[in-house]
Amino acid sequence: MMATTGAAIAQTVPDAGVPQTGLDIPENLQIFGKLDPNVRKPTAIVNGVVITGTDVDQRMALIIAANQYQLGDQEREQLRLMVLRGLIDEVLQIQEAKTNDITITSADIDQAYGRVAANFKQSPQGFGAYLRSIGSSERSVRKQIEGELAWQRYLRRNVEPHINVSDEEVQSILDRMNRDKGTPEYHLFEIYKNATPDRAPAVVASMQEMMQGMKDGKQPFAYYAQTFSDATTSSAQGDLGWVRASMLPTELSNAAAEMQVGQLAGPIETPGGFSILYLADKRTVLGADPRSAKLSLKQIKITFPAGTSQEQAQTRATEFAKATQAITGCGAANQAAAAIGAEVVDNDSLTVRDLPGPLQEMILKMQIGQATPPFGSPAEGVSVLVLCGRDDPKAGSLPNPQELQNAMEQDRVNKRAQTILRDLRRDAIVEYR
Repeated sequence: MMATTGAAIAQTVPDAGVPQTGLDIPENLQIFGKLDPNVRKPTAIVNGVVITGTDVDQRMALIIAANQYQLGDQEREQLRLMVLRGLIDEVLQIQEAKTNDITITSADIDQAYGRVAANFKQSPQGFGAYLRSIGSSERSVRKQIEGELAWQRYLRRNVEPHINVSDEEVQSILDRMNRDKGTPEYHLFEIYKNATPDRAPAVVASMQEMMQGMKDGKQPFAYYAQTFSDATTSSAQGDLGWVRASMLPTELSNAAAEMQVGQLAGPIETPGGFSILYLADKRTVLGADPRSAKLSLKQIKITFPAGTSQEQAQTRATEFAKATQAITGCGAANQAAAAIGAEVVDNDSLTVRDLPGPLQEMILKMQIGQATPPFGSPAEGVSVLVLCGRDDPKAGSLPNPQELQNAMEQDRVNKRAQTILRDLRRDAIVEYR
């Protein structure tokens, strides 16, 4: 989605003092009674509908399998609370749809169930056995499908007909894009945590722990964003979409301008809290995107036999680096590889953005015939990429007005849906057990 069609703005509050809640809350308050934060309520009754511990466990199992999460006890408990909140919303959505005479048939669910099974590389007939093997169930998946279909049809009937984006609004966006041509844009993901001054050290420490977990490969950014972020973008895995610096708080725009693709930054202090940023991509408005350049590459790779010591691997890698850095163009790559016992793989279909972030930055600075520094590991082998050709992209063009209008309308539908769901939560009778 284009940044100009309503991308989320990084979350802030007006000042670093007491948040402007609109509630009559004294600054020096006294708590009467006790709330034990270690007591968790694993199940709930929502307007008379029971959500059991089994419901939570089976939905958790599906999420863990789909994302290949490896969770510790604390992370599992956080995910459990998030799943329970999601199941409560699901019940409310199904109830609201039924109130508006929207019915999802078994045939509707069967059709979607087959598509979900295919996503897990399973047949509809064999999907149930797979779900049981991971601790989930066909019932859990079918209930999730019912909730999604019911809510989609509710929005299509009750919200979409009342959403309108005029031609003038679309044209104003196109005019703004023309004015902003060449301005940098960043595809950012954010984890935001509220923090009063007394909580700031603890929040910073927890966010540093999250960042270390991402760097160690413990969990992906999406997991931490969905589970811990206080921003409204948590449901979208922290995705802010494409944003320009002017759309961000100063602290975040300054950080984004210094980041490389694939890099984490944070914790960054902003009014009211702290943020972690992840830069997925960057470009210029209507500019030629260098990361769309099509590449012709040769990969030269060596592997290490089982039992190779760290010292032996380092010696071999050093010899490999010396030999590959002496390559004078792609014409000499095969001969050089043969001389050092390396294998060569040709690839003429990748773009720059298909490569990991650090390699993207290297390739963009290289000339035809040059090789990257060696990269890899003793377990997987060490490689270099030789740049044999690059077809640079043409400058970008304005989006199709109809496509832009559709995107703007969908964004407004999503915002209206969030408001409706907020009201349903407010009016619901929920008993935690």
